[in-house]
Amino acid sequence: MGRKKINPLDGVAAVRAVLLGEADRTPTNPQFALAVRYLLQSLADLRPGNSVEVRVPPLGAVQCVEGPRHTRGTPPNVIEMSPEVWFDLAADLTTWQAEVEAGRISASGTRADLAEMLPLFRS
Repeated sequence: MGRKKINPLDGVAAVRAVLLGEADRTPTNPQFALAVRYLLQSLADLRPGNSVEVRVPPLGAVQCVEGPRHTRGTPPNVIEMSPEVWFDLAADLTTWQAEVEAGRISASGTRADLAEMLPLFRS
């Protein structure tokens, strides 16, 4: 992510605020953005590596999962989704399969599947 690590207390507080409806679920809301970035950071911390890139524009992207490392251009395993979908997946409000079937996740590559790694947060 190239940014300073988010303090877990701040990240969990932001996730809880969104779950409780205290923070608007839009990328321009600082608390929602913090929650989304914290959940991305959590994924990278729990599954370190460089074989999969998870993109959640415009809020962030992380590389994760051990395996072959790419050095140039687009990684071989790329997953992209909206901040709202990422939050819902990471916070156990939906499933990987449901979002893929609904066409809300773009995933390419043999390792581009986060089903076994999610959710990251349970209320």
